[in-house]
Amino acid sequence: MLNRKQKLWLWKVFSLFSVLRVYNILVLMVAQYIAALFILAPQLSTREILLDTNLFMLVMASALAIAGGYTINNFYDSEKDLINRPTRTMIDRLVSQRTKLSVYFISNILSVLFASYVSFRSVLFFSLYIFMLWFYSHKVKRFPFISNLLAAILTVIPFFSIFIYYQNFERVIFMHAAFLFMVISMRTMIKDLHNLKGDLVQNYRTVPVLYGETITKLLLTLMAGITLIITSLLFNFFDLGYMRYYFLISMPSILFLILSLWWSQKTWQYIVLQILLKLMLVVGAFSVAFIDISLLCKRLGMAFCM
Repeated sequence: MLNRKQKLWLWKVFSLFSVLRVYNILVLMVAQYIAALFILAPQLSTREILLDTNLFMLVMASALAIAGGYTINNFYDSEKDLINRPTRTMIDRLVSQRTKLSVYFISNILSVLFASYVSFRSVLFFSLYIFMLWFYSHKVKRFPFISNLLAAILTVIPFFSIFIYYQNFERVIFMHAAFLFMVISMRTMIKDLHNLKGDLVQNYRTVPVLYGETITKLLLTLMAGITLIITSLLFNFFDLGYMRYYFLISMPSILFLILSLWWSQKTWQYIVLQILLKLMLVVGAFSVAFIDISLLCKRLGMAFCM
């Protein structure tokens, strides 16, 4: 049996994992490798990609920078989150504000050190990225539209570090990035609806605070329409292999989500919509592996299915 001190220590570790959003970071790291294996560098062998030290350093630099971003965001939003997510915030508060700042600086320093292994340009890239993550949490998050736009951009940027590394400029990649950007933008705006009470108290000038829930839902409907157009273009004009079924399912899923949005009024309903969009992002990241089934078989060493 664990004693009281050991239980408290375990709760603090769990709290730190919650602050860092470790699950999100691990999914991002796996998604970056999947993107490299199946869409950004299909001409390279699996061994070359998995044992590429430069790629590993870029993935680690991204993970650490994002960990720092989550930490500083949690640091600044602690009062607002106490209103919007009281249970989760009480768990997060087991980690002191001083510890969060220490973790933030250590994560960022390590991120830059990992990036320095690749090149000086990588150092500049991640230094700017780290600054933008801080600037978003400290200043931009309180303003409408630009906060949603920047949040989506900051989420997509880690993939662009891999994209730039492999110098792959195919149109299909830009279309995938556009789809990813729109889904993330929709999720951040639904998150604003969920956080409406805390944003009002803490004077965050988000779209729902300034323009109300109806206008916000109209904007989300417009964004869903744009996402459907991008999805239709991907489905009809690009060779996506078996991943095309992901986009085939995505279209009615987005329509269902928007219809549900107009019926949603309670906090838990907005949380469900956020989870659905997050699930769409995660499934989409793993679906990239099915763009070329012969390549997937080759990567897995399954010659019989080629």
